[in-house]
Amino acid sequence: MGRKRKNGEGTVRLRKDGRWEGRVVIGYDENGLPKTKNVLAKTKGECIEKLKALKSTITPDTPVKLKADMSFGEWLEYWYETYCKPNVRPGTQSNYEGHIRWYLQPKLGSIPLNKLTVGDIQQMCTWMMTEARIDPKNGDGGLSDSQVRNCYSLCERVLEKAVAVNLIARNPAKGCKLPLIRRNEMKILSREDMQKVLIQAKEENYYELFLLEFATGLRLGELMALQWDDVNLTTGELRINKQANLAGSKLVISEPKTKAAVRTLILPPAVRKVLAEYKTRVNSRWLFPSPKKEDLPIRPSVVSLRLRRKLNHAGCEPVRFHDLRHTFATNALAYGMDIKTLSTILGHVSSATTLNTYSHVTDEMRQRAAVKIDRGIAKAEVQDDTAAAQPEHTMTTFQARKRWSREAS
Repeated sequence: MGRKRKNGEGTVRLRKDGRWEGRVVIGYDENGLPKTKNVLAKTKGECIEKLKALKSTITPDTPVKLKADMSFGEWLEYWYETYCKPNVRPGTQSNYEGHIRWYLQPKLGSIPLNKLTVGDIQQMCTWMMTEARIDPKNGDGGLSDSQVRNCYSLCERVLEKAVAVNLIARNPAKGCKLPLIRRNEMKILSREDMQKVLIQAKEENYYELFLLEFATGLRLGELMALQWDDVNLTTGELRINKQANLAGSKLVISEPKTKAAVRTLILPPAVRKVLAEYKTRVNSRWLFPSPKKEDLPIRPSVVSLRLRRKLNHAGCEPVRFHDLRHTFATNALAYGMDIKTLSTILGHVSSATTLNTYSHVTDEMRQRAAVKIDRGIAKAEVQDDTAAAQPEHTMTTFQARKRWSREAS
């Protein structure tokens, strides 16, 4: 990973047309918005040299004047360009810019920074919860709870920095009432449903993708970012060191967000055998290349759509792709894997995260352990019911829906 450029050095990026673009902020206008100049070059080195030459000819413009009575919108734009944008991923930039453009600026931008109150921010949050949706559906004009909380969190960070640089005495975002965090219901595929999905996936040329997911529990972005260099089919080692996600409409491959997400797994021999045969049919550096975009993997959104179709064709209840990760983890615990090992495999920062997420499984395990201990102490002859908790091993009689049938299209 290349070093980050310091504030004032400018930014260098590779454009879609293959040229390198260098851009530097030369000052701010009367509204606190950044003014920039740019250069273009065929190579990165040439671009950096052009950028240096450009900066040497520019007389520094008068920077935005930081003062307590500047508008919140002026401070917001200054904070974003100076403290935030240089340090976040493209996808995060896109999310933040959306929050700023659609919600923070329209509702709070004109209020003086030192006059902003908790009531102003609460009104914005209430508006977001009830009527802020740009394209209301089913009569509901509010944003999702997570969107409201994410936008509020951004606002809180902006104001916390204003406190840190002594523009305001306290953060007015503290104390707002926010929607409660609601966890999506966790759905687990049964063994029979997993078999149905794999049978249908084989018919539609997605068998290896879903088999690998059932065997590893990878996040969707991690799965799509896999390259053949990450797999050692001799030892079974699978290295997870990047992820695929969308920044606007562009697919971006980046490093995982946490150190714990960088990990090495060991694939079961049966899965290695399937991948070895599959590799002979793939002419790409990606494990799961896009059939339409050259030298790119399949988009995560496409895989989610394919899963929904396969579940529908197989007559299974709809689940999210992330529920396949839950399915892997639940099965791993049911078959005796300890929490620490599972946490490492899943790439969780802490074992507590794994324990909290799958507490329902560990509660069942503790209950079965207590029954075994009680039997041992009392020497009671009680029928063992633990076998009932294990997934059945019988194969389903499901027949895949043919790929080219009219019904399937």
